[in-house]
Amino acid sequence: MVALEAVLEIGSTGIRLMACEITGLGTWNVIDRSEMPVPIGSDVFTTGYVSKETILQCIKILKRYKEQLNGWAIEENHIQVIATSALREARNRDTVLDRILVKTGFRVKVIDGIEENRLMYIAVLDTLKESLPTLREHSSVIIEIGGGSTELMLMDHGKMAAVHSLRLGTVIIEQNQQTALRTQKDAHRFLEEFIRNTGVNLSTELKLERIKTFITMGSEILLAAHSCGTKLSDRIYSITRENFFSFVSEVQDYTPEECMARFKISYNDAKLFGVGLLTYKLFLNLTSADEIIVTDTSIRDGIILSRISAPNAQLNQEFFSQIVASARNLGKRYFFDEAHANHVRYTALTLFDAMQKELGVSEHGRLLLEIAALLHDVGTYIRAGDHELHSEYIISHSDIFGLNKDDMNIISQVAKYHRGSKSLYGEAAFSALARNDRVLVLKLSAILRVADALDRSHSQKIKKLIPELRGDNMILRVEGTQDTNLERIALEEKGDLFESVFGYKLLLN
Repeated sequence: MVALEAVLEIGSTGIRLMACEITGLGTWNVIDRSEMPVPIGSDVFTTGYVSKETILQCIKILKRYKEQLNGWAIEENHIQVIATSALREARNRDTVLDRILVKTGFRVKVIDGIEENRLMYIAVLDTLKESLPTLREHSSVIIEIGGGSTELMLMDHGKMAAVHSLRLGTVIIEQNQQTALRTQKDAHRFLEEFIRNTGVNLSTELKLERIKTFITMGSEILLAAHSCGTKLSDRIYSITRENFFSFVSEVQDYTPEECMARFKISYNDAKLFGVGLLTYKLFLNLTSADEIIVTDTSIRDGIILSRISAPNAQLNQEFFSQIVASARNLGKRYFFDEAHANHVRYTALTLFDAMQKELGVSEHGRLLLEIAALLHDVGTYIRAGDHELHSEYIISHSDIFGLNKDDMNIISQVAKYHRGSKSLYGEAAFSALARNDRVLVLKLSAILRVADALDRSHSQKIKKLIPELRGDNMILRVEGTQDTNLERIALEEKGDLFESVFGYKLLLN
């Protein structure tokens, strides 16, 4: 049976619509596209607010799109409306979202930068699926420069090394030029310095000069591909480094009116065209890539893929492995004890799996426990004493590919309570969580405390753990061990939360 899906994206420079006809498992055809300019980014990045005029303009466009989708008979529960960086930063965001809901019936989901990265990854992965073996041969970067942010992923031979959502976009740069920077030359100098400094920071995670594959998406770079690139397939283009640099230099001399005439774009897009391409050029300059791979895809494709793709064990495993790889690289950035982290991860997941029927926790909760186990000690980079507090701070202020801010908040709380007092209820951050999240933090923290206790010596004495529920006891049988006196003492100190949450007495056998 043919199904219809639609995505509306409220971006910094316009509102975009994509409607699709689902033709099979994981496949679709685009049946309608629309894009209308609206200056949300110009408002927000100048004043901090979306103006009354812009709100009315947004509502008018969304009403028009609703009629358009009604013409296709697309049901409301098959329409997803998202907003990105501009609305994310708007101080009157809640008011804008409420007006849109009241006037159009659309409930807008504001996605954070890391969610944008996840959707980018899904879309690019689908577009380049035939090239995946090649991507694993070299280090690569996936980058999209939008109006209000730059989404960037660094991959080391196919494994996620780092993920970032940078507050750098074409609208922000253009606004800076109009206010503080005054001239285009000043704006370009500011941009060069910002990207050079960003490159220095990124090189601590992956040496940028090792990057051989430069993968992009976005309207400006796609127009460049049409003008000076080579079409490799329906949705993939290649631009040589030399041709791209030459094209960017040429475009810098164009007026907005010349860009409008040559590339058939709106005036707002024409104003941002040159600075967008220059930003891609400066990032490309940090790498040793000989060409740019341009993908004709977007986060809207990522949303469609997320909604229509049936669960696939292999793809899910690949996605989870990228999340774990990103977390592991965060740990390395803070010089964590990787052997201890891996052992605590193994023990925690072993306990989780043995208690799965008792826990009532989803597979996603298991993933959060895995990440918390890997990163629970990163705070020792700052200070060993009270390092759980520093771990909480580092995790809550970091980005991990595939995990949103709510996920990171839960992980940071679980890491915080891996040691110290079992009393969580008086803690402000814990109390501020939703009820279901508080219960999840309690369960995962209880398991993590036990897992950490079983490697108190940081020497991985317990080679194999076999948990077994027997009556009111949790028997922990261990194999291949040396002297475990330290672990027994630690278990007595840290097993109290486990016994309080689950009602089982811990016995180390």
